[in-house]
Amino acid sequence: MKNFLLGTVALIALGATVPALAADMAARPYTKAAPAAYAPIYNWTGFYIGGHVGGAFGGSNGFLGTNNNDGDGRFLGGLQGGADYQFAPNWVLGIEGQYSWLGSNNNSVAFTGAGAGYAYTHNQRGLGSVTGRLGYTWGPALLYVKGGYAYSDYNESLTFGGVPQPFSTNSSHHDGYTVGAGLEYMFAQNWSGKVEYQYYDFGKTNFVTPAVLTQFGSTRNDEHTVKAGINYRFNLGGAPVAARY
Repeated sequence: MKNFLLGTVALIALGATVPALAADMAARPYTKAAPAAYAPIYNWTGFYIGGHVGGAFGGSNGFLGTNNNDGDGRFLGGLQGGADYQFAPNWVLGIEGQYSWLGSNNNSVAFTGAGAGYAYTHNQRGLGSVTGRLGYTWGPALLYVKGGYAYSDYNESLTFGGVPQPFSTNSSHHDGYTVGAGLEYMFAQNWSGKVEYQYYDFGKTNFVTPAVLTQFGSTRNDEHTVKAGINYRFNLGGAPVAARY
């Protein structure tokens, strides 16, 4: 009986001690879960508008036996707008319209020999194009090729001894084609910059009248251009993100 009473007293004492010890223990600190890391996903789908500057360099294959400065470089500046669609998932398909104003070239051709006294002037004032483009993107960079319809905005004249003369050529050379390639980089939300090369070809010009100028063959109407531009992009819905833990 004595042992039973001693055991009971010990259990009661232990029961009173455990809660006190638990109360004296420090509370477990709260640890906030580590935030998820976010990696940006660049979305090229949407419409855009922008501007560009650069230089244009004409071909050097002019009329036979003439003094021709087609190859001289000229400043250009203009506007562009278009739309892109990203798919599969790193390919980008798009369409773009572009117009570039050209600095004056004073491209006057002085004929020699039988054509001495005649001077032909072809003043190209602008270049336009409507092109499709296909690109491959990795992150913020887009490498692309483009091609399509081109338009040449120009006027032309023929003089003899400084006096305007009637003339005709094989056809109008306002319409042609263009091809090119470039690199575009999305440097901020909704903003991208690009550099590109573009070649324009409007065919060859041959004189039909006056007959004396037909012997001088033809001149090719083409331009090589280098441009740097910037675009503002719509409908991207901000820069979408994906969690990466």
